[in-house]
Amino acid sequence: MNIKKYVAYRLLSSFFVLFGLSLLIFSLSRLVPGDPARLALGPMAPQWAVDKLRAQLHLDEPIYIQYIYWVTNVFRGNLGQSLVTRRGVFSDIVEFFPATFELVIFSVILSTSLAILLGVTSGKYANSLWDNIVRITSYVGIAIPSFVWAIMSVFIFGYLLRWFPTLGRLSSGALMPPKVTGLLLIDSLIAGKLDVFRDAFYHMILPGTSLVISRLAQEARITRASVVENLHKDYIMAARSFGIPERTITLKYLLKPSLIPTVAVMGMDIAGSMGGSFIVETIFNWPGLGRYGMSAMLSNDINAIVGVVMLIGVFFAFMNILVDLITAYLDPRIMMKLRSG
Repeated sequence: MNIKKYVAYRLLSSFFVLFGLSLLIFSLSRLVPGDPARLALGPMAPQWAVDKLRAQLHLDEPIYIQYIYWVTNVFRGNLGQSLVTRRGVFSDIVEFFPATFELVIFSVILSTSLAILLGVTSGKYANSLWDNIVRITSYVGIAIPSFVWAIMSVFIFGYLLRWFPTLGRLSSGALMPPKVTGLLLIDSLIAGKLDVFRDAFYHMILPGTSLVISRLAQEARITRASVVENLHKDYIMAARSFGIPERTITLKYLLKPSLIPTVAVMGMDIAGSMGGSFIVETIFNWPGLGRYGMSAMLSNDINAIVGVVMLIGVFFAFMNILVDLITAYLDPRIMMKLRSG
């Protein structure tokens, strides 16, 4: 099996996984107690209006008929209408996704660079004072969830010290740059508005680091354990016996195999950040997909719930394939097997 066939196979298997996910989340959204039509129109709405909305949403049909209508609309690019925003769910996702994606990218850059740096240095100097500090702090980081870090950072750095803003993507009164990508940092640079870039970056620091800390601690520990294990491998000993500089050994022979388990965890952590941002975005009033999904769940907005969960599922499937390809690049044995298959 060559690389192209392998990617095609993974895409096909991901399609069936997403199909199963759609069945599950669609069924659960319809089985949640409460009438979505009544919740959307309010308790004072007349019954005829509620019945009309139920008919429009096909809620008066059997659940399998509802699913057929939904799948048919999905293949037409229609995810249904949100009962809260009164707009198409696809339009809502297009609007709110860039804010979450920008936050995730910021946290990925931060966690990946620091996790590799801390993990490699801690593993190379195992049982030293630096290693003990990294290990202890990583235990604390893993034990405390992201939303607790978010609340603590709002209280300490936003309320007590007033170092960083705690609400939204921009300060009140700041003008949004012309929308090109939807990512404020990039759009502000394209427009040449450095003051907007700086303001958007400051707003991103607290929510971004709140998402990072738990992931960073876990990834650093895994990298450290892999480095410690590989340091005692025969090929590292042989490289040292030939007098190869320690820096070359670390970057060329030690780093790549040590990153294989870390990459697998990083891929799932990155995908998990899409779903894990729900509470963090709500705390910071971040206008992203997480806050939109949280509002949809609290309002029993069935179409929005299914749309958000399916998007997160697609992101997980994409990251799974990407992780496998990166792992194949890091491990020549896997790459040779794919090319010769």
